[in-house]
Order: sequence, then structure tokens, then C-alpha cells
Amino acid sequence: MKEQLKIRFKKFALSVISLCESLPKRNSTFTLSNQIIRSSTSMGANYRSALRGRSAAEFLAKLGIVEEESDETLYWLELISESSLAKPEVVEPLWKECNELLSIVVATINTTRRNQKASK
Repeated sequence: MKEQLKIRFKKFALSVISLCESLPKRNSTFTLSNQIIRSSTSMGANYRSALRGRSAAEFLAKLGIVEEESDETLYWLELISESSLAKPEVVEPLWKECNELLSIVVATINTTRRNQKASK
């Protein structure tokens, strides 16, 4: 499961990069592209870092960053969609995948916290 998620995060980031490459070249898209590339690539980077955490606290802290970056990525996708910079059929699958990844991360955070409380 961990390896599959690492792959999903990487594929997602690559898909976001492709989306950004397809956006019209305007001043507004430069900022949007920069921000969404940063947040989407940070999702996978911090997930990988979480897997190497030396403690449950470190694991949770890194997953918290993944949660924040995922939510930020959803925001940028919404802006791209609502500003009509990309077609809905292009943005929608990315939004769905990002939302699924976010749900998995939140569930993992909640499970880890429950397990920590149960072990005390």
C-alpha cells in the first residue's frame, strides 16, 4: 500500500505538471502554475518523508503537511477550473485524484492517532 501511494503521489504531480504546461501563457497562469506545481509535488515529497519518520510524532507531523498541501492543491485546481483556464474534463480527474489522496492521508492520520491512544 505504501509503495502504491508513493506511485500515485508521483503520477499525480506529473499530471499536474502536464496540466500546467497546457495552460495558456498569461501572467495569471504563471502564478497559478507555480503555486500548484509546488503544492502538488510537495504532497509526494512529504509523504515519502513521513514514511521515513523516526517516530509516530514525526510521521504525523509530515502527514499533516501532506494534508495541508493536498488541500492547497485542491484550491489551485478550483481556481484553474473556475477561471476557465482549462477544460473541466481535464481538471476534474485531477481534482478527484487529489481528493482521494487527501482522504487516504486524513484516514491514516486518524488511524495513527487512535492507535497511539489505544497503546497508552
